[in-house]
Amino acid sequence: MADGLRKGLTSYGDAGFSLFLRKAFIKAMGYSDDALNRPIVGITNTYSDYNPCHGNVPQIIEAVKRGVMLSGAMPFVFPTISIAESFAHPTSMYLRNLMAMDTEEMIRAQPMDAVIVIGGCDKTLPAQIMAAVSADLPTVVIPVGPMVVGHHKGEVLGACTDCRRLWGKYRAGEIDDVEIEAVNGRLAPSVGTCMVMGTASTMACVTEALGLSLPMSATIPAPHAERFRLAEASGRVAAEMAKTKGPKPREILTPSALRNAQIVMQAIGGSTNGLIHLTAIANRSPHKIDLAAFDKLGREVPVLVDLKPSGEHYMEHFHHAGGVPKLMAQLGDLLDLDAKTITGQTLREIVAGAEEVPGQDAIRSKANPIKAEGAIAILHGNLAPRGAVIKQSAASPKLLQHTGRAVVFESVEDMTLRVDDPALDVTADDVLVLRNAGPKGAPGMPEAGYLPIPKKLARAGVKDMVRISDARMSGTAFGTIVLHITPESAVGGPLALVRNGDMIRLDVAKRSIDLLVDDAELEKRRAAQAAAGTPDWAKRGYAQLFNQTILQADEGCDFDFMRAEGK
Repeated sequence: MADGLRKGLTSYGDAGFSLFLRKAFIKAMGYSDDALNRPIVGITNTYSDYNPCHGNVPQIIEAVKRGVMLSGAMPFVFPTISIAESFAHPTSMYLRNLMAMDTEEMIRAQPMDAVIVIGGCDKTLPAQIMAAVSADLPTVVIPVGPMVVGHHKGEVLGACTDCRRLWGKYRAGEIDDVEIEAVNGRLAPSVGTCMVMGTASTMACVTEALGLSLPMSATIPAPHAERFRLAEASGRVAAEMAKTKGPKPREILTPSALRNAQIVMQAIGGSTNGLIHLTAIANRSPHKIDLAAFDKLGREVPVLVDLKPSGEHYMEHFHHAGGVPKLMAQLGDLLDLDAKTITGQTLREIVAGAEEVPGQDAIRSKANPIKAEGAIAILHGNLAPRGAVIKQSAASPKLLQHTGRAVVFESVEDMTLRVDDPALDVTADDVLVLRNAGPKGAPGMPEAGYLPIPKKLARAGVKDMVRISDARMSGTAFGTIVLHITPESAVGGPLALVRNGDMIRLDVAKRSIDLLVDDAELEKRRAAQAAAGTPDWAKRGYAQLFNQTILQADEGCDFDFMRAEGK
């Protein structure tokens, strides 16, 4: 098998000429024959001026290159798409699959014996791992790491749980314009991803649990020197993988590894987005995520990490308490500790080396959990025949069993226009319903599931309500919020049939979400629905590809032709 610079020669009909031409042009970069005869480690560059989450990527790349060269291989950096959560229109999820395709094709197109992917902001790690599993080249994943915490009036702040909490106070009139502007400058005091257990932190922990990154890679703060030492060590590992041609991602992503990742996701109070991403990753392999099995784990695995939005601490506290290795030590025999990692170590060996930190309270024992059950529950019912999710660890206990009157918003735009209308007929006991916010309906399944409390209720002191939608929610958010209702309303799901005033019953203990309207009436409403056509936004280009091929949330929102078996 060809390797190094001889791998994947451009087709000119003459292999000798292809290599001659490749070497002639790459020598224009000043490389020697000695350098060009080494195994090659490709390194993705996801830096962008639009992406503060990835602000430390240039330093990470330099450290990675150092590690690769110290181990006798040759680093080659190449750019891919960079997705920043708050700068992506209409939503970062709309672009995740494009980034996965871009990354996969660049890995395939360019000569490399191993690859290092560097990412962090919510959709980048999932996209890169999806690509890595499909390309199946030896891969090391480096998360960019979380921000350090901010401070305001003696209070510790974290983006973006405290963004939402303090914005809620501002909407309720408890904070004035001057103070909210001061807060705005203190929520994100460094580069890196959100320092709470949002989607970025969730996916970094999941990546470490899968064995695709080095121990402690999920939690080291982005600006810390330790982050760059880890990058150098990752470069060394990738160089060895380039020489030995393995292990490859599909060797690491066994059913046991995927189960371990699900257990860790439950135990950290992970983002509901993590389930969509892990499903998409699994679907790029020969394996699947079973929602019923995931929910069963949720009943068996307690939340052990005391981190916002489910608890009180932040990612740097989790790190200093021992990080994912210490969490896995506490989980013990719930995990398959014989699962292999990219370093050649098993999780058992990594857990054996976990740091013991006297007095730390960020990582609890199974005997003293934050929550007795895991973070995420899977719901079914006549509103969600193929499932819905709720982050029960971040919900109000008193609302986990609730029946209320539906207040329906037809779209994100409709909600934006009407939710604060003083004339809106709404009470604290009602259920806010948002539809046409799913993968096709929005498009791109925006993080609009965190419907704001109507201003007149917020100013009356209401902090939470039951809210349901076919949208997603940021992992940094909190509240009694049912998400990912599948099938979505835009493809004829039952959510499209809900009317103002209908009664909806949520019962998390029974794992149910139901519209209390009889079947005959629902059939009558369904018959009256107009057939869905191609929306204007999907007439051409990537938008048309997205609209025609996007899968539902229970299938990972990947494109139907990108799964392991194709379309």
